[in-house]
Amino acid sequence: MKWNKFFKGLKEGQKSFGEDIAEIINLILLGIVYLIGVGLTFIIARIFGKHFLELKIDKNRKSYWGDLKIGNLKKEEYYRQF
Repeated sequence: MKWNKFFKGLKEGQKSFGEDIAEIINLILLGIVYLIGVGLTFIIARIFGKHFLELKIDKNRKSYWGDLKIGNLKKEEYYRQF
C-alpha cells in the first residue's frame, strides 16, 4: 500500500516537473526565434530603407486605395507577379 502511494506521488511530481521545464524551454526557444526572425528583419529593413507599409497618405487623394500600375507587359511577365 505504501509503495502504491509512493509511485503515485512520484508520477505526479515528475509530471509537474516536466510541465514546468517544458514551459521554460518553450519560453526561451520562442523568444530566441522571435528575436532572430523579427529583430533581424527589422534591422535589415532599416539598413536598406525598406518600408513594408505605406504610412504616408497623400492628402490630395480622395481615397486610401493605391493606384494600380498596369502597363502593357508580355504574357510571360504576368506569370511571375512576385
